This record gives sequence, structure tokens and C-alpha cells, in this order.
Amino acid sequence: MEAEAAKAKLADVKEKVGRDVRVFETSGFASSTNQVSEEESDDFYEFTAEDYHRILATRKEDKYLKTKKIRDAEEAARRSRVTKAVIRVRFPDNHTLEVAFLPSEKIQSLFDLLVKVIARPELPFHLFTTPPKKKIKDLSQDFYSAGFIPGAIVYFSYDLPQGDDSAALSSGPFLGEEIMSLKGLELISEPREPVEAAEPEPVAVAAPPVPQESKSAGKKPIKPKWLKM
Repeated sequence: MEAEAAKAKLADVKEKVGRDVRVFETSGFASSTNQVSEEESDDFYEFTAEDYHRILATRKEDKYLKTKKIRDAEEAARRSRVTKAVIRVRFPDNHTLEVAFLPSEKIQSLFDLLVKVIARPELPFHLFTTPPKKKIKDLSQDFYSAGFIPGAIVYFSYDLPQGDDSAALSSGPFLGEEIMSLKGLELISEPREPVEAAEPEPVAVAAPPVPQESKSAGKKPIKPKWLKM
């Protein structure tokens, strides 16, 4: 019964929003959207002169060793191997929305989906990646070109000036009530009947062939005429 109920609820939400969505809680995620991971500072991710010369040398090598036709073919082959982009949207209240897109779909499709699932769709919002913190602005870019393959984590924030309203919204809930009801809900696979292995048929063992005695074994040796005793 649990499996059927889970399937029905997920199918109902998919029909409304047009996507398979999954919701779960992320423990340990900072409640502030402005807090960046403390493991490494932004300086750690800065693009250095050494990085530039290394990449430039690699590009020069590729330029002389491979023709544009070959490079385009390799890029097309890499792109064809990627079948989906799994995007996880993390909210300030520690909840995460997971949804899969085609790599060729535009980032705009992610924003369109969020309007359908968040609790306050009338309020302006934006998404960003971190570290370093970078606001996603080009919504016409596809997920593959944006580097969001095979998956990526983006962060949600309302575009509101600092004030009482902003502080009240920071506590959530950020997702709609129906979407939140999917929290932790997974498709429970129906148990399959065990397949009994068929008993092996007895194999008839053929008796080893009886070696035949050579016809010359029972005959006496014939003395040649030229041999005189």
C-alpha cells in the first residue's frame, strides 16, 4: 500500500509541475544564504597566472595537433554521452529540491519550475553557485554550456532589501505545502517473487570406449625367408 500511495503522490505532482521532483532535508547546511563554505577561502579559488599559462599551453597543443573538425567531433561525442543534468536547489531552511533536466534545456526552465513549487512565487528571487558566490544571470544558457553536467548544486535566495520582511522570509518555508509533502518520499519498489532455479537435468555419462586389441597382437611373428638360423 505504501508503494502505491508513493507512486500516486509523485505522479500527481509530476502532472502538475511537469517534472519528477524529489525533496529531502540537508543536514548541516548554513541557514544564511550569504554564508560561504569555510573549508577554503575565496582566495583559494582565484585564477592564478600559473593556471593561465598551463591552460594556454594545453590549448596551443590542441590547436596544432587537432583540426577544428576533430575537436568538434570530440565535443559532440562528449555531449552525446551526457543524458541528463541533475540539479539540486538548496534553500536556506536546509531543504533541497532535486530535479533532472536534459543537458540541452535552458536554465530558464529551472526558474520556470521554481515558480510552480516555491511557497511565495510572487516574490523576486535568484539562484547562485558557490564558492565563490556567483549569481546566475544568463538564463538563455543551456545546462551543458553552463557546466551543470552531470549535475550541480545551486542556492536559492529572495531578492528583497534588508529589513523585517527579509528576516521573516529567511526562516521559510520556501517550498509549497504540496511539494513539502514529498519530503523523504521515495518510490518503494514492489518485491518480486523469487525465481526458483530449475533443477539441472541429469547428464548421462557415456561409458569410456573399450580399447580394441590389435589384430596383430595374437599372431606369431613370421620369419623372413632370407634369415637363416
